[in-house]
Amino acid sequence: MNLKLTDLFVAEMEREAKGTRRALERVPEGRATWKPHAKSMELARLATLVAGMPAWMAMMIQMDELDVVPSKEQASSFPILSTPKELLEAHEGAMAKAHEALKSTTEEHLMTNWKLLARGKVVAEAPRHIMMRDTIGHLAHHRGQLTVYLRLLDAQVPAIYGPSADDQRFD
Repeated sequence: MNLKLTDLFVAEMEREAKGTRRALERVPEGRATWKPHAKSMELARLATLVAGMPAWMAMMIQMDELDVVPSKEQASSFPILSTPKELLEAHEGAMAKAHEALKSTTEEHLMTNWKLLARGKVVAEAPRHIMMRDTIGHLAHHRGQLTVYLRLLDAQVPAIYGPSADDQRFD
């Protein structure tokens, strides 16, 4: 069997997408600016981040670097989404971008380095496949934050890697 990295990434992203969809569909409307602590992200910003993170796979394939704290001239604003419908649509779009980029890349390209910058300084640099794998873990981290927000807002917490107090499914 000749399994490629791209096949592994697609399979893992599809497994993670199930739990992500379940979390996004439970984001309560009308609570966009709510946050559990002054230093925390607002609910809508966190949910928007979680919805869009799969597209980071495409970015890591198509770009050589990203500055997460760009200059004011380079900064762009991203729309913040606040309804489950908007969040799920954004997530599906992000998944489609990731799949398309993964289909179009090569194993050799995934071995080349990718850089994460902050204000022009390199904060992380590693082969793309390592950075992409880290991104899937990063998505799980933020999705976990989102489920804590859901619990604090008394919304149903979905089963992700196994049953929750609110959702007893094992798939």
